[in-house]
Parts: sequence; C-alpha cells; structure tokens
Amino acid sequence: MKLARAIHFDESDQRVFHSPARTGEWCISGGFEFSNWGEADLEGKPRQAFINGWLGLETFGRVTFVAVTQIQPEERAALEQDLAQHFVDLYGAPSVEAALGVAREEIAQMCDLCEAHAANTLLTVTRELDDDGVRETYRVIEPQGAALDILAVHGSLEE
Repeated sequence: MKLARAIHFDESDQRVFHSPARTGEWCISGGFEFSNWGEADLEGKPRQAFINGWLGLETFGRVTFVAVTQIQPEERAALEQDLAQHFVDLYGAPSVEAALGVAREEIAQMCDLCEAHAANTLLTVTRELDDDGVRETYRVIEPQGAALDILAVHGSLEE
C-alpha cells in the first residue's frame, strides 16, 4: 500500500503557504477544504494553497510536492482517525465515528493515486474552479535513476 509524504526542495513553501506542512508528513489532496470557495476566496496565500497545495495530515498545512512511498496498515488507520477528528474539530462533524467514512474515502483516493506509481515518484496537484466546483489535475514526475558509477567511490580497501 502506498501514500505520499511531503517533500521540500527549498524554503519556498514557508513563504507561499499560510501554514506549511512539515517535511515527511503524510499527505492527501485535501481539496475538500475548498468545496465552498468562489473566485473572491482566491487571493494571496489562500489562493496558493488552493492552486497547488497538498494537505499534510499532521499539521494540516500545505506543501507543493509529495513523494510516493509505502505506508503500513496501522499507520493508515491512525491517519484515518486523525483526519476524522479534524473533520469534527474544524468542520463540525457530529463525531469521529460519523466522520470516519469520509476520512477513509479521502485517504483511499490518495492511496489509489499513489498505487500506480513507483516509490519516490513526485506528484503535484493543480486546482481550478469551474461550473461544477473544484477540479483537480495531477502531474507525475518519475524518479530519475543515477548510474552507480556516478555515485560510487572507486578504489580498494586494501592498502
């Protein structure tokens, strides 16, 4: 089973997102956050989060790039509980039990997206508003292999 973790190549997320995700935290699309948004909401840092931010499941901050990796079933179950609690705390869901199905669906959708890709594949998301609401598209950046002789140090351990 695969999911994605936040990855940073520079400090730009610290400047462009109101609340940046931490490197290494598990992420999902998090497009649900924008379900009631309109053009008037798309300004400044919230606009940046809308356009290309994945949602971190620990800080509930945003990140531009995620990397596909393996996740253990018990980790996924804990994330589902945390996301359900987030739905209670932030969105007014009546209980964790009531929100758990939606949390599972959100994480399952991201797992499905990740499952088709090799470990270390990078993903980006782009969102736009259309007549039907929020539309997401994904970009896939395949991992690049390096030739072993580029990284290897040649020599002998014997003197």
